Amino acid sequence: MKPLAWGAKVSPEFRQKVRAMAFNLNTDPDWLMACMAFETGKTFSPSIVNKTSKACGLIQFMGPTAIYLGTTQADLVAMTAEEQLDWVYKYMKRFTGKLNTIEDCYLAILLPSACGKPSDYIVFDKADPKHPKWYLQNRGLDTNNNAQITKQEAASGAVRMLVAGQSPENIEPEV
Repeated sequence: MKPLAWGAKVSPEFRQKVRAMAFNLNTDPDWLMACMAFETGKTFSPSIVNKTSKACGLIQFMGPTAIYLGTTQADLVAMTAEEQLDWVYKYMKRFTGKLNTIEDCYLAILLPSACGKPSDYIVFDKADPKHPKWYLQNRGLDTNNNAQITKQEAASGAVRMLVAGQSPENIEPEV
């Protein structure tokens, strides 16, 4: 079994659950780990809360998403990381078979409608009259500063986390 990206930062139970999730979702466990590393600032903390959006946890659950899943943000932040993985799986389950790239994994979290779209798909556009705040809230992802954020740009942080998570100090320790 290959070492898990970011495996040194989480418990053996966490690693086991992520591998099982990835198998059931038909995706790469390293991609899931990279997305959670990005969303939690490499802490893998279930109680981390975004100061601006108030999203919380391993994949930054928004309040309405938590309610849709049958829980609350208050309950999510009170869980252990291992417990919260059950809710991450419940959220990601609807994307089974569609998480074919790390970009798909990350967009399933950030903007589910972009999951499965090509890398050059425009996720956020400054000129979008329907969602004027979406670009502004994510403008840091616009790497070429063209007032549009592609799927590839949106997922670039998760891609960087994948690379960092595979470095010797971050991969799963050998037993």
